[in-house]
Amino acid sequence: MKNRLAHTSRVSYFSFFIFSFLFLTSCNSPLQSIPDRTDSAVQEISAARVRRSEGGRLQLELDAPVIQKYESPKAVTVFRSRSGVQVKIRFFDANDGHHTASIYADSAVSFDDRDVMEAYGNVVVIDFKTHDTVYLQDLKWNGDEDRAFSDNPVLACNGRRITEGDGFESDGKMENLQIIHQRGKIEFKDE
Repeated sequence: MKNRLAHTSRVSYFSFFIFSFLFLTSCNSPLQSIPDRTDSAVQEISAARVRRSEGGRLQLELDAPVIQKYESPKAVTVFRSRSGVQVKIRFFDANDGHHTASIYADSAVSFDDRDVMEAYGNVVVIDFKTHDTVYLQDLKWNGDEDRAFSDNPVLACNGRRITEGDGFESDGKMENLQIIHQRGKIEFKDE
């Protein structure tokens, strides 16, 4: 029974996560929206890997040390790190299957009643097409708007260049990453 429940829960979480995926557009602090670990989750899965494919082609893969579903005070699904292992999300090109981008975060929350999600705590976005690595405090995603963004300071690295900015914006597939109000460009040269 427990294995069947875990399998069913993985499928449910997968569907829920993908359609709610990526990151929130709420005015609330992310920490105010997340149930405390002491709250009672109605379901919990450990060491989960969730995959989304369309037409047999892999689009997204999520690894989470802990996934918890809550119904009160809000209906949310929380993805948590454990023992230093972060939540990892990998995006793939639907045409050729190449790994295009990754997101790492300490935790993420997906809101069951909206197509929004937020990742927070040591968030790192890696774009394998441009070789950009972006470091953020949080990252929000709105599926209805096909938009991922952060309004907090970011640091971006690309090869020998480091750029700071006041925010981050991308499409929902984490392509076309842009740093808002770029400043402090630093170029490193070979000696």
